[in-house]
Amino acid sequence: MSEPAVETSVLDRYECRACGYVYEPEKGDDKHDITPGTAFAELPVTWRCPVCSAKKTVFANIGPVGTASGFKENLGYGLGVNNLTPIQKNILIFGALAVAFLFFLSLYGLQ
Repeated sequence: MSEPAVETSVLDRYECRACGYVYEPEKGDDKHDITPGTAFAELPVTWRCPVCSAKKTVFANIGPVGTASGFKENLGYGLGVNNLTPIQKNILIFGALAVAFLFFLSLYGLQ
């Protein structure tokens, strides 16, 4: 017999709109003794931002790690670039800059 598959749910991260702190459920919050794996909805009502002490209501859901950033209704625009994750966007931008720099340097080879 095979064992039943264990579901691992990906927890959403929440960003403080006041200071930019991101609460990551996988890490928890050491300052307020919140254990890793605690979902944002399970935080106590009295929980505050560890950076600026903003209330829990100031936080906005930014989705799980590795998802495309931006508003969901805008992900279909931008020649598919809006569907890229932040890491993929960084690779695209800095890769294009590196290629452009190499082309620039290759101009010195023309004589």
